[in-house]
Amino acid sequence: MRKKDYLVCVDSDGCAMDTMNRKHELCFGPALIQVWGLEARQQEIQNCWNRVNLFSETRGVNRFLALAMVMEEKGQGRDLDGFADFKRWIEETGELSVASLRQWMEQEAGTESPFCRRAYEWAILVNQKIDQLTVSGKQSFSGVLETLREIHKKADIAVISSANRAAVEAEWDREGLLEYVDVLMTQENGSKADCIQKLLKAGYPVNQVLMVGDAPGDLMAARKNQVLFYPILASQEQTSWRRLKETVMNCFQEGRYVGQMEQEQKNLFYQNLKILSES
Repeated sequence: MRKKDYLVCVDSDGCAMDTMNRKHELCFGPALIQVWGLEARQQEIQNCWNRVNLFSETRGVNRFLALAMVMEEKGQGRDLDGFADFKRWIEETGELSVASLRQWMEQEAGTESPFCRRAYEWAILVNQKIDQLTVSGKQSFSGVLETLREIHKKADIAVISSANRAAVEAEWDREGLLEYVDVLMTQENGSKADCIQKLLKAGYPVNQVLMVGDAPGDLMAARKNQVLFYPILASQEQTSWRRLKETVMNCFQEGRYVGQMEQEQKNLFYQNLKILSES
């Protein structure tokens, strides 16, 4: 897919799309409460889900990892039949997706793993709830379209998301962003780190690849592949995208983003996460 010398990878939910909070508050958390019958602890469970996925250093974590974290923290997981099977799938699979879980249940765990069955039911219900969300107005953050348009003149663009492909493709198409995307990689293609690794095989030098994301998982994926990272700060998205367009991209292409400038952005990223977790 390589057409240009530079590659910019962009996360979707919470980074390019202003959809993250809404999905977790209206889809992920409520589906968990419904499937496991936790209505009596609804607010407690929803608050825990929001903190793990939105307001902490695990922001943006894969849905199945988040499910395990929440169940363990709230005392639900260890006592639920089949939770050990679910944890084993997480450790062994190369793809944390609905399809992978179903295949693993059929081939490895059989049909006698109640937690895995519920996790699969939950993931399907989440997708259904997301599909049913009413879309009104613009979903992408202010500045995303203009920034991607400018970036695409000089660099290839890859969307790298831990969400399911159908949802990501529909959202980006609806916002008129797909024409600036050269490749779209989602949970079906593996972890974000795996996706970057696959893209590097096209021949991009690591110092000419920039990962743009809003979560620690995006930074970890970049670090694992030794590529550069630029954060979109939660609650400061418009400013972050404007800075990327007006300052960072030029520095990145001129080789001046490596080192001090990147570290300054990482420091701002960690400071912002700390503020989020304490608020």
